Amino acid sequence: MPGGDPGGPASYLLAMTRIRLTKSPATLLKGVDRLLVIAPKRTLDDGGFLDVLPEPLMRFAVDLASDLQPGLGGAAAGTLTGSSPRKLAVGVLPDEVSRHNSPARAEAIRKVVAQSNTGRSGSAAILLVLDDAEHMSAAVCAVGKALPLMPVAVRKGEKAPAEPKLNVMAIGPDEAPLSPPRTLQPLLDFQRHAGRLVDTPPTDLGPAGFQREATRLLRGLPGLKRKTFVGDALLRAGLGGIHAVGRCAVEAPRMLVFTHTPTAKSKARRHIALVGKGVTYDTGGLSLKVGGSMVGMKADMGGAAAVLGAFAALVKGGAPCKVSAVICLAENAIGPAAYKPDDVIQMHSGYRVEINNTDAEGRLLLGDGVSYAARTLEADTVIDIATLTGAQGVATGKLHGALVADDEDVERAIVEAGRASGDLVHPLPYAPEFYRPEFSSKIAHMRNSVANRANAQSSCAGEFVHWHMDGTEARWAHVDMAYPAMSGGRATGYGVALLATSVRHLTR
Repeated sequence: MPGGDPGGPASYLLAMTRIRLTKSPATLLKGVDRLLVIAPKRTLDDGGFLDVLPEPLMRFAVDLASDLQPGLGGAAAGTLTGSSPRKLAVGVLPDEVSRHNSPARAEAIRKVVAQSNTGRSGSAAILLVLDDAEHMSAAVCAVGKALPLMPVAVRKGEKAPAEPKLNVMAIGPDEAPLSPPRTLQPLLDFQRHAGRLVDTPPTDLGPAGFQREATRLLRGLPGLKRKTFVGDALLRAGLGGIHAVGRCAVEAPRMLVFTHTPTAKSKARRHIALVGKGVTYDTGGLSLKVGGSMVGMKADMGGAAAVLGAFAALVKGGAPCKVSAVICLAENAIGPAAYKPDDVIQMHSGYRVEINNTDAEGRLLLGDGVSYAARTLEADTVIDIATLTGAQGVATGKLHGALVADDEDVERAIVEAGRASGDLVHPLPYAPEFYRPEFSSKIAHMRNSVANRANAQSSCAGEFVHWHMDGTEARWAHVDMAYPAMSGGRATGYGVALLATSVRHLTR
């Protein structure tokens, strides 16, 4: 602009609302200027929890809610109090939810926190009134989803804004404050870090940048073994799918492997591997994304972010078994060295894949990742997660990830973990005999994209990944999170709570 900016260029800071869990009513309200009370409609109508916080404040909340109808998704309203805290808001949740929703009403909680604008500035508090103590984890993680990191411009000489602070307390049906389990604060924190990674511009977070973030987030965690394959080291390890997708990008493709073994021998008997797709930007490759469909493809590493966050949360919160994170990273770029339609790629599984669509790249990363997890790491259960297909949204919608599993017990455990964590999933058919023919090739074991895009495309994509575990005894599940990864243009951190809770459910 003419004359320039006398303040000089701005640097950008990430203003992260610091969320602290407490079981003390006094700590909840200490120094806060805004309070949000969230409860089901019938609980607010009954007014049976008036003694939890100062009674005049709670009566104000009940009165505020009296004319508020939650509808199907919850509603919020607020007012000034004339005392302390200065602002009061109430979030009214529906009394009942459908059987395919989280009984904690996690999405409704996220919505009312966002609507009330609580926690985005200053010092605030949220009281969660739960009708079941088991709902605490999903409710708290829903609060976190409503408060992603916000970039703030700070010009030279200006003081950085104060970090927003939010205290959160939950009470159960007996009106007593609930003690946060030791697993919950790490789960909340790393869910939000995963969302931050997904929101980061792709120029700032390529494969090397993701590796630096992983190193930073895992620093100081106990009992970790690490292995990294970068660039041509992928080929020497047989990881031809990851190498092919990322070989022409500015930053070399890579696979990060982290394993944590608990000190207790009883916990080390099981070994669950989490495998994440980390395409840090997806142009579609030579099968170029057109018509605006490339916008938003920075989120194509959402699966890798979920695996990193879940692994860190499990280790910090006390992993119930041996757990590994296999993070497959590449940028699907265009250049002279780009892999091409008609190429044939040798995968870690030993299978050869004929390329008929370079925009079906994520399954090449995952195919190598699950094969490595099952064959080299010898995990007994492998769960992969990815923003894999647009068809996922058609199949299961914006809030349910699509689940494909070869084992009924694994499928059931992950569905239950989704309802318990608020990261919902819904099963799709598992039928290799129906889906493998879609990948038929005349010159290789398979192609990488289906012949008929109308034939259960999300299940087909999952089966392509699973195919590369042939000959192993590991159980397998696949989560397609293409739509739940984002909400309103911001990352949700979806998958962190789902994976961490799934590991715990599978080892109960």
